[in-house]
Amino acid sequence: MAQPGDDERPTHHAPTAPPFLGTHHPRLDDKGRLFLPAKYRERLAGGLVITPGQERCLYVFPDAEFARLFEGIRQAPVTSKRARDYQRMFLARASAETPDKQGRVTVPPDLRAYAALSKDCVVVGAGTRVEVWDAEAWTTYAAEQEGAFADLSEEVLPGLI
Repeated sequence: MAQPGDDERPTHHAPTAPPFLGTHHPRLDDKGRLFLPAKYRERLAGGLVITPGQERCLYVFPDAEFARLFEGIRQAPVTSKRARDYQRMFLARASAETPDKQGRVTVPPDLRAYAALSKDCVVVGAGTRVEVWDAEAWTTYAAEQEGAFADLSEEVLPGLI
């Protein structure tokens, strides 16, 4: 005899893509193209979106992750000036790009200027996104943050680690 719930199927969640991890040191060429780290290329090959990020870096999202993020942004109240301001600044410079066959992606001039990118860059895996930093800016940021990092887990991620 069938019991209640026998014909319920288990809930399956969509597989989660592996996080972007690590620090890489590619160079920006004279045409404003950046070689994506080899370990990121497959996940970004179908398309990506480059946006201004916090601390004057660039955020690079795979298309699917950007679509998920945009859904949240889209639901922000239009009556909130802070939400409107953030949406404008985040989306106005966003650029949809497709890497070429060699794994290079063109970083538009206005985004290169926003992040003050020089020839030497640092590409940082940041979980669901990739960040692109000017090498000197990253060195300064990392030096400022590393000292406090060990103490942050209690405050930022209580009970996680």
